[in-house]
Amino acid sequence: MTAPEAASGAAERIEAAARRLLDAAATGTPCAPVRDLIGATDQERAYQVQAAVNAYRTAGGQRVVGHKIGLTSPAVQAQLGVGSPDFGTLFGDMAYADREPMPLSRFLQPRVEAEIAFVLGRDLDVPSPTVADVVRATDHVLAAVEVVDSRIAGWDITIADTIADNASSGAFVLGTAPKRLADVDLPGAGMVLEHRGEPVSVGAGVACLGSPVAAVVWLARALGRLGTPLRAGEVVLSGALGPVVAVTAPGAFRARISGVGEVTAVFDEGSPA
Repeated sequence: MTAPEAASGAAERIEAAARRLLDAAATGTPCAPVRDLIGATDQERAYQVQAAVNAYRTAGGQRVVGHKIGLTSPAVQAQLGVGSPDFGTLFGDMAYADREPMPLSRFLQPRVEAEIAFVLGRDLDVPSPTVADVVRATDHVLAAVEVVDSRIAGWDITIADTIADNASSGAFVLGTAPKRLADVDLPGAGMVLEHRGEPVSVGAGVACLGSPVAAVVWLARALGRLGTPLRAGEVVLSGALGPVVAVTAPGAFRARISGVGEVTAVFDEGSPA
């Protein structure tokens, strides 16, 4: 096989993987993993699939509002056989306000996790951003709940599957009480996620790569290498502070993060708009 033929074949597999994921989202029917098309560990190709899926979304009128960081937990990294996080893109139609009802029917296999969201006040377009750069660029932080979701049946994912599927993103809910970064002990910020008044997940900022700031530094460097730096106004979901929790029925999940605030994600039986 010649080099052009190999490149053409790779492009066709990337397009086929993107189409499989888009069809699953459109029909509400989870699909088979895409690793048969791109390999189980090829992160570069998986990000190419993610970019192709996202291009369809932006072509359809969706607006990019930020990014999410996944796989910040060493335990989850070990489960997938990787040694670093991954990232995905946040779109405007994924954003919900505190206590705003989210139709459960828009998701396929939703799970929730509590996080700290960074809202940027400056571009992070310097080469190899540092902790100091991230601190200067952050306007404020908010309590957040991320709804992770997989278009792949049974969450049967490898690292390539989840990256291709936009880092298994679904939606996110932001609190409404911004805090200055200087006023929060991010590594020591304790988190409790409650459902029906009972704790279902507990954790702290230190579980997120040692500090959520470190996670944002990782993302800023990763995007900078791709020539797509973080921009002022964008939201960054910095990673889970505790174990993920499955959502199986309508109801509410309240996250309380010490020093940061609280936020409630509400799922109802309504249909997507």
